[in-house]
Amino acid sequence: MSIEQDALTLAQWLSPAFPIGAFAYSHGLEAAIHSGLIQTGDDLRTWLEDTVQHGSGRNDCILLRAAYVCTSPAALSEVNNTGLAFAASAERRLESTLQGTAFCKTATAVWGGDAASLIYPVAVGAAAARLSLNVDLTAVLFVQSMTGNLVSAAQRLMSLGQTDGQAILAALLPLCQAVAAGTKHAGLDDLESTAFLSDIAAMQHETLQPRIFRT
Repeated sequence: MSIEQDALTLAQWLSPAFPIGAFAYSHGLEAAIHSGLIQTGDDLRTWLEDTVQHGSGRNDCILLRAAYVCTSPAALSEVNNTGLAFAASAERRLESTLQGTAFCKTATAVWGGDAASLIYPVAVGAAAARLSLNVDLTAVLFVQSMTGNLVSAAQRLMSLGQTDGQAILAALLPLCQAVAAGTKHAGLDDLESTAFLSDIAAMQHETLQPRIFRT
């Protein structure tokens, strides 16, 4: 495929219209907003910066790239199991597993391949490799899509207008590019997270009532 075709395929995969149910997950944002940790647009931007740079954004890029270069089902299973083991909470595991399963189901039906159940970043990385999509483009659009989904979730949870939400997303695009590029030579041994409040918020969400989002 040309880079334009790669971009169009990835735009379809990572669109909110692709049926993985991304709208139902807040990645712990609901608990953070409910507890007052996030009250303003600036708070949200700082939270997302840390999540992308020091938490699941970076780790998902590493897992995606690791899945992309797998040459056997056993290697892919090892990457997937590592991603599962690295989930900091039951809700993070649930989020990535259910979205990944849904992605695999649709991608297999439309583009072929194996309908194996994989966590979301691993599923995208494996599918991109199957179609020989540009891995660097895949990684940066993946983390940008994750960030956009979280901004959208925040808009349903707090006083944040459409324009302000888009301004936050635009401001975070250089960071998305930097994080994706910074994982280019990273492997599973480079997985780490210091976004502790994000992990704690995901844990607190497990017992939050009432709640809108699944995570």
